Amino acid sequence: MDKEKIMYHVRGLLEAIGEDPEREGLQETPLRVANMLEEVLEGTAYTNHDIAVMFGKTFSAPDSDTDDAVIMKDITVFSYCEHHMSLMYDMTVNVGYIPRGRVLGLSKIARICEMAAKRLQLQERLGRDIAEIISEAAGTPDVGVKIVGSHSCMTARGIKNSAARTETRTYLGVFKTDKELKRSLD
Repeated sequence: MDKEKIMYHVRGLLEAIGEDPEREGLQETPLRVANMLEEVLEGTAYTNHDIAVMFGKTFSAPDSDTDDAVIMKDITVFSYCEHHMSLMYDMTVNVGYIPRGRVLGLSKIARICEMAAKRLQLQERLGRDIAEIISEAAGTPDVGVKIVGSHSCMTARGIKNSAARTETRTYLGVFKTDKELKRSLD
């Protein structure tokens, strides 16, 4: 990430909206914004495969070659909408997968969700990214992801509907056809 370029453009943005970048409260704003973007968009530096390798710590589970699912709910993440660069917030992710001989460390599921969210995103793509990463990391074709979140492009601007929540679901493998597995994500 080119922090110098970000700082240059944030300064120009401040000027464009009529602010004085030299006033006391704004003097360090370009640096603060560059540091913030480096942190909250860290995931842009990695492909889905990179994230799967990074957080792909699995453990042998010889009895897991059944149809029993691992479900983790209420993983909290936030992201930024690629259309308006506005915050997608109060997002909860529910993930389910069917282990095929190995299980992911539970913290790795949450870390995968968080890193995939640290990109300019669409909620629909975020669900697909998480599902693909979990599939690769866990070595299973059977993954389901449900995301519910608020988008400030809906709640703070435009229509300004503060109660609006968006729900997306992504299903891979048996999650596509098994109604019980789909319900397990609720």
